[in-house]
Amino acid sequence: MLLTFALYLLLGAVAGFVAGLFGIGGGLIIVPVLIFSFSAQGMAPEVLTHAAVATSLGTIVFTSIASIRAHHQKGAVCWNLFPSLSVGILVGALTGVWIAGALSGAVLQLLFGVFTLGVAAQMAFDLRPGVGGHAPGTGELVVAGSGVGCASAIFGIGGGTLTVPYLHWRQLSVQQAVATSAACGLPIALMGAVGNIWSGWNERMMPGWHLGYIYLPALIGIVLSSSFFARYGARLAHRLPQQQLKKIFALLLAVVGLRFLITNLYLGL
Repeated sequence: MLLTFALYLLLGAVAGFVAGLFGIGGGLIIVPVLIFSFSAQGMAPEVLTHAAVATSLGTIVFTSIASIRAHHQKGAVCWNLFPSLSVGILVGALTGVWIAGALSGAVLQLLFGVFTLGVAAQMAFDLRPGVGGHAPGTGELVVAGSGVGCASAIFGIGGGTLTVPYLHWRQLSVQQAVATSAACGLPIALMGAVGNIWSGWNERMMPGWHLGYIYLPALIGIVLSSSFFARYGARLAHRLPQQQLKKIFALLLAVVGLRFLITNLYLGL
């Protein structure tokens, strides 16, 4: 048990460091590693992917709070956009939890693999939208928030990989887009976590020490180390060549995504 908890501490450290270094949510690291870890521990295949996604969202609740405070102190969060985005996010996140709960673990892993490959391509080729012609209206923000919230709840991420490009496209500076995305990560993670607690409340295949689909030992270990190491990742980001680092990380994501795709396609879902 102590060795397993040490693994969660290490995972939190790596996820936090990577999140600070590359400016993306730690869910892209946490979810696949938890899937492998839960599988090695003998967790039931029917629930291990759902548990990985739910636990990832639970950790983002805590790490996003620290991120919001830091960005707010710099005055970079566009709070005028936050209410409309949050309404859509809340609806989308609950919808995403329902969709994820209706899918088998194999299909969920397949979708995560496709999504991870998409993020890898975006990072490797630095794909960014241009600036849109006008600032977003309320209806557009609600719709965009719904899409981000739904995808984030399904894949166990904070939504930055989707929110930042969208907000930058709609005339926000990169700094404002990142800061506002960080603020939106909290309702995404909160509703995703609550939804997974509710949907997995009576799940008998989950091991002990769980809250719905959230596996508490993993949650605690990751949270204890992720926020601390995120600061060091952010500091290092200002010293190292970002483009080369992003390409290396994109290669890692591509390997992870292909692994999920090949495995699940080979097994025939």
